[in-house]
Amino acid sequence: MPQSEAEWFSTWFDSPYYHLLYRDRNHTEARVFIDELLTHLHPKPTTRLLDLACGKGRHAIYLSEKGYDVTGVDLSPESIAHAQQYAHEHLHFHVHDMRDPLPYGPFDFIFNLFTSFGYFANETENVVALRSAAAALRPGGKMVIDFMNTELTVRGLVAREEKTVDDITFHLRRHLDNDFIVKEISFVDRDGQQQHYQERVRALSQERFEEYFHMAGLRLAEVLGDYHLGPYDEKTSPRMIFVLKK
Repeated sequence: MPQSEAEWFSTWFDSPYYHLLYRDRNHTEARVFIDELLTHLHPKPTTRLLDLACGKGRHAIYLSEKGYDVTGVDLSPESIAHAQQYAHEHLHFHVHDMRDPLPYGPFDFIFNLFTSFGYFANETENVVALRSAAAALRPGGKMVIDFMNTELTVRGLVAREEKTVDDITFHLRRHLDNDFIVKEISFVDRDGQQQHYQERVRALSQERFEEYFHMAGLRLAEVLGDYHLGPYDEKTSPRMIFVLKK
């Protein structure tokens, strides 16, 4: 497919092949993580939660099942259209670019989970997105950003991989490009057409995140290192989970 000027995430996340490639994501692990977070943060029953970059809404739906008032926003119209079938009085979904002001708040908690950050070509837009989120938080509210441990990810980068799901074979190539971890995704689609997509996530260190937080008016309360909320260790932790306060 010809390379367009569109941002990579606005096309790839809307593709049915994106959801096919990642179909086997660990839903049990995701629910355990959310359970751990809720125990750790102990939100009140009346808490309003935002799932920022919610995808098809699996985490927002689960949070709603726990009894909270939940809003999910995502840039992908396809994902939000899928999520809307689960919407009800206390579960809402909207197509939304996280860089834009959030008109749906204010929220007591904002969750940005499973490396749904650092996609933008212009680094200042990361701060813009955080400022928009901070503006939608109630005073005293908290934000959780769950990101890969960049140091560990870069060290363990698998350069080439093949993955077949149903009848589609995805050819994956990973490399560093300046400040980004890049995944090239090539495959022949069901119509016999060669397709190529790219994922680009900025290789953000803890120090860089802390600069962003300062510029967005957010205070770092703690950094956790895994989905059981163990302490963060740059050399060994699989995740880098920030708990922030307004």
